[in-house]
Amino acid sequence: MDFSIEVSESEIEIFADYLYQKENAKATINKYMADIKKFLSFLADDKRINKKVLLQYKEWLVQKYAVNSVNSMLAALNQFLEFLNVGKLKVKRIKVQKQPFLQDQKKLTEKECRKLIATAMAEGKEQLALCIETIACTGIRISEIKFLTVERVKSGKIEIYNKGKYRRIFLPKVLQRKLLSYCHNNQIEEGWIFVTKNGKLKDRSNIWREMKRLKEKAGVAESKIFPHNFRHLFARIYYKVTKDITGLADLLGHSSINVTRIYTATTETVFQKKLDKIVEQEILECTT
Repeated sequence: MDFSIEVSESEIEIFADYLYQKENAKATINKYMADIKKFLSFLADDKRINKKVLLQYKEWLVQKYAVNSVNSMLAALNQFLEFLNVGKLKVKRIKVQKQPFLQDQKKLTEKECRKLIATAMAEGKEQLALCIETIACTGIRISEIKFLTVERVKSGKIEIYNKGKYRRIFLPKVLQRKLLSYCHNNQIEEGWIFVTKNGKLKDRSNIWREMKRLKEKAGVAESKIFPHNFRHLFARIYYKVTKDITGLADLLGHSSINVTRIYTATTETVFQKKLDKIVEQEILECTT
């Protein structure tokens, strides 16, 4: 008989504390909680699970979601199974061949980035413009803006502790001057820089929505406007100029250079042009 275990919705809150104790980021905890609630919803009235049920859930996910989303939800499920002390029931994620290129509709260009910054400034949203500029000029994650404090900006070095890792990034002088000028003009003398009118740290979901509202006036496709895309833009530009992927991995806080390679990828269009050029010059030329 297959090993099985019964789960209950009351265990969800305990699972949240388990993730917190493991020092997962708040966003990760929220994501995993939502994914596990989806899993319990799939189970419906019968909350007894075994390997067969878990594989059925995997197949259900594959039919409804993109592969990356499926793997993300399976990662949450496997964490939940570890929490329940039934790690032997864990489900394998779907193997995906890494693509050497980005989707053209998502690649943000330097020109488009400047348009978004200029549009934000024109609408009197200096803080939003600075937020975009800061990510694009440093490669930090949107969740790491909390490390941008007046004290750290004055020193020119930002110390970041995230995902169990510590790293230090350096601020470009021009960005440092802009941030300090903003603080001076808005009477921010200490602590966080990107705050609400009430002095609370700006929520990343609010920042994302503010960015999206720039799309029409900036003339930039909505599919390209999300915080992490400015981090990708920084990575591509840094690598294009320096060809230093190891240094880039350190700046981005990646443990593996294989992850960093994804950030430096070109688009399908550029990839196609390079391929056509190689074939025309090196292969077909021999047959003409």
